[in-house]
This record gives sequence, structure tokens and C-alpha cells, in this order.
Amino acid sequence: MPVHDQAAPTEEPLDISEISFNEAGLVCAVAQQFDTLEVLMVAWMDETALRATLTTGTATYFSRSRQRQWVKGETSGHTQRVLQVRYDCDGDTVLMLVDQQGAACHTGSRTCFDGRVLAAPSYTLEPDFR
Repeated sequence: MPVHDQAAPTEEPLDISEISFNEAGLVCAVAQQFDTLEVLMVAWMDETALRATLTTGTATYFSRSRQRQWVKGETSGHTQRVLQVRYDCDGDTVLMLVDQQGAACHTGSRTCFDGRVLAAPSYTLEPDFR
């Protein structure tokens, strides 16, 4: 489904002052495939990475282990073109609708959520539960 068919956010541009960065200066970022709605990965962004993402349209994150920004796909070639960035009611998480090229996970899987189930409910969801 095209991005314009998604629930429309406000027409105002993202005001970065509304983002609540944590004590380490980071905000949680969830990458979701725009057409299938697969949750691909979760990473962190600092203000610089968020601004780079918004201005370039390419997903840029902050590596906590390397203490620097990194562009998704800079070494693997598995890029994320960002189509839309939303933020939650508390401003402490951003949701990016992306067009993923190649694997999103560092393991080589399409998604970091590739079937590991912690617990399964006793009911069955309809195939199209969105």
C-alpha cells in the first residue's frame, strides 16, 4: 500500500523540539517497511542522526558501541530510503516508514523480528490484522 494511503500525520513539519531525547541524548527509532508494514528493526538516533535522516531521506542512526552516527547500508549496501517520519504521543520514539533494500538485520535477515516468539497468545489473529 502506498505511503499516501497510510493514516495522515499532521501537515506540520516534524518539529524536532518535540522529540524527547533520553539522558544519553538518544531517541528510539523503529523502522517499518512502508508497503508491507513489517517492523524491520529498532535502533537509536541522536539529534544529529535524526536531522541527517530528515534532510537526506536516508536512515541515519547512532551507534552506542562505536559512539558515532552511521548510515544504514554504508557497509552492507542494504539501504533504507525514508518516506515518512512520525513520532509518538510522548515524543520519545520515532517511527520511520522506509523502503528497505536488502536485509535490515545485521544477521542478514529481512527483519530483526524474524520469528523468535517469546510467548504466543491462545487466540489466532486474522491474516490481515492491521
